[in-house]
Amino acid sequence: MRVACCSIRFYIHEAHSLKEKRRVAKSIKDRLKNKFNVAVSEIGDQDIWQSLHLGIVSVGPDSQYLDGLMNKLISAIELMHLAEITDSRTQILTMDPAWESR
Repeated sequence: MRVACCSIRFYIHEAHSLKEKRRVAKSIKDRLKNKFNVAVSEIGDQDIWQSLHLGIVSVGPDSQYLDGLMNKLISAIELMHLAEITDSRTQILTMDPAWESR
């Protein structure tokens, strides 16, 4: 079993309040959950109104599939034109086979 973790930081040009930031964050999170069936959460910068930090996670049996999924996900976010991606990092973790047999 493999776990793909992606950390993405954004700059929201149009946000002038936390309320506007939350609207953008909710829109991105809902679209990703619906289109890609991934878990998405705001993991940092909660009180900074022009900065957004999201964590995205997916589980699967194949590293190549998960890597491709994360790349498609980042491309989809860019096409939304809701916020500028300033940094993204993806990591694929492999679970210990002994743990899987429990």
